[in-house]
Amino acid sequence: MKKPSTLKRITAALMLVLTMVLLSGCNPMVLDPKGPIGESQKDLIYISTLLCAIIIVPVLILTVIIVWRYRDKPDNKAGYAPKWEHSTKLEVIWWGIPIIIIAVLAVVTVKYTYDLEPSKAIESEKEPLTIEVTSLDWKWLFTYPEQGIATVNYLKFPEDRPIKFKLTSDAPMNSFWIPELGGQIYTMSGMAMTLYLQADEPGVYYGAGANFSGEHFGKMRFDATAISDEEFESWVQEVKGTSEILTQDGYNKLSEQSTVGEVSYSAFPEGLFDSIVMKYVTPGSSGHHHGGEEEEKEGESAEAQQQVDQNKMSMDMETNETNHENHADHQ
Repeated sequence: MKKPSTLKRITAALMLVLTMVLLSGCNPMVLDPKGPIGESQKDLIYISTLLCAIIIVPVLILTVIIVWRYRDKPDNKAGYAPKWEHSTKLEVIWWGIPIIIIAVLAVVTVKYTYDLEPSKAIESEKEPLTIEVTSLDWKWLFTYPEQGIATVNYLKFPEDRPIKFKLTSDAPMNSFWIPELGGQIYTMSGMAMTLYLQADEPGVYYGAGANFSGEHFGKMRFDATAISDEEFESWVQEVKGTSEILTQDGYNKLSEQSTVGEVSYSAFPEGLFDSIVMKYVTPGSSGHHHGGEEEEKEGESAEAQQQVDQNKMSMDMETNETNHENHADHQ
């Protein structure tokens, strides 16, 4: 049988490496950050990869060497030691080094995890700009409470200024992600998450929903554009002067399952974001429900049950008082 050539072996090895890279799902934009959060996350990726490589690379090299040296061949002159069973030196090496590396990796991970806590404000001389983010089917709604405007499937913000994103969902859970600025964070119904990001330089950054959320989840992409303070103020005034108002009925229509392009609104209902969050929270609890008619029925049922309990309590109190009086008269 004809043995495979060296070229075929090299090609197979390269194909294997390429397949591993593609399957890893690593977005190259993550390794080209444009903000402080993304930069710190890139450092953590590099440090973790280097520490793991200290173990993985020697193991892979030794695997190749051992397979080649101890392969089955007629003139094999490798030493034969059938009674060999233990080496303290080798045990210390292949247990000690991984333990040390894991300990170092744990310390580094804990430090970066604390420093990169999503709701931790970014140190800056500038006040953060608040942008409220609501994931819908299948679109993103961005509301600017300080400016009183809203956008769909695109957002703009000043460069070199912290951005405080407040996130929720009025649809299935999704994941908000701008790879060049920082890691993703989930948007969930009935919850308001906080994420601080910042762009150190102007540019148009890719944004997307990184979680499967149904038929058109692949269209949940948006442009996050960092511009100067002057350009941002000019854009805000342009939106206020040329865009229509987002009414509550308009939002209800927007929240239905559909795909749309980029849209701007000169105003939106006051407290819209908070009302979306509270929409899935029952009074007196942190539970979630689906709203609508079922919500009203559940509310009516809860009120009825509460009234029944109160009536029962009153009857028990009256019964106790009657028994007490009868006992006193008997005495």
